[in-house]
Amino acid sequence: MTDNISWIEDRVGGKGAALVIDGGMGTQLEKSGVPMDDKVWSARAILSHPEAVRQAHEDFITAGAEVIITNTISAARHMLESGGLGDQVKEINRNAVKLAQQSRDSVAKAPVAIAGSICEWTLRDNPNRYTPEAVGRSIREQAEILAEAGVDLIALEMCQQSAFSVAAANAVMQVGLPFWIGLSAQTHKGCSSLSVFDHKQLDFESLVKALAEYPAMMMNIMHSPVPDVNRAMEIVRRYWNSPVGVYPESGYFIMPNWQFVDVIEPDKLAKIAQTWIDNGARMVGGCCGLGPEHIAALRQALNQVNQG
Repeated sequence: MTDNISWIEDRVGGKGAALVIDGGMGTQLEKSGVPMDDKVWSARAILSHPEAVRQAHEDFITAGAEVIITNTISAARHMLESGGLGDQVKEINRNAVKLAQQSRDSVAKAPVAIAGSICEWTLRDNPNRYTPEAVGRSIREQAEILAEAGVDLIALEMCQQSAFSVAAANAVMQVGLPFWIGLSAQTHKGCSSLSVFDHKQLDFESLVKALAEYPAMMMNIMHSPVPDVNRAMEIVRRYWNSPVGVYPESGYFIMPNWQFVDVIEPDKLAKIAQTWIDNGARMVGGCCGLGPEHIAALRQALNQVNQG
């Protein structure tokens, strides 16, 4: 582990207050007026709206985020090729890291780490790309680019399908950086067990089992509805003895746009997040639909608890 993020390992390991990370990067860009792409979602913004990306990072840091996540969740080759950007994989990922670094250098008044976002999700428009093997190769390539560009750790996000998730975790491990595993859960009508987000037929517990043996720094319940977090935490705890983090979503998605409908109020999120921390969560933040105002509320609430 690099010296500049040893403090993160200490924090998630139980020393001091829970860690606060940023909110939903893609949805913050959309909220600021950046158009989303129906193939690569927010990744094109790295090329078309770099100032907006930099500003979003700065807003999250100013709100109190101690970790910012690069705008690269949809920037692996298996995603970019669908949008005709396959020849710009290196450029997009390197620029994404550079923008995060510039934001940190510009406004951070305390240590801020940069996590490189990687995701297994892919369109099914090309059967050659929609295989665990192809996604694994793509993720290994992206992880290497992000590492060379200077991220402090890898955030493996939105793990959903076990075969793809295992391929992704194996690929990320080869790079040698610390990494987080992010799992997405959702209650589906008519299902008694907790399912994987947007996959009613996939069992969340089976996904946890498939990933629980990997040496990740932390397992995160992310991009999951707030009401499903407690149930997901309970399942994760059955198989995972290391730190757990939480950064949920609020609203819903209709490709390529986030629907900011019934988004949880910042103060309410902060109050609920305290119960997650009381239940052992060592990191809190937000995913899609949750902006700097939510991170500021989390930061303020944790500061009040620590001062008390």
